[in-house]
Amino acid sequence: MNRLNPRKLLLSKWTAAHPQHREKHFLVTELFCDEEGTVLDIELQAVLTRRSQRLSWQTLQDDRDWRMGWQ
Repeated sequence: MNRLNPRKLLLSKWTAAHPQHREKHFLVTELFCDEEGTVLDIELQAVLTRRSQRLSWQTLQDDRDWRMGWQ
């Protein structure tokens, strides 16, 4: 379990544990917050293809799927 502070995720780097379509390295490019400033979702962008996807930030806590940094 990766311990995360959701407010510090912007521009953080991640490696997919099981890459698909040659997309291994990702960057958090945007945080989506509610009216009170609580982070709800993130936008994760693949470095190789520039494809973006919106995910719940809690998804990154699963170390079976995501590794902190680029490895």
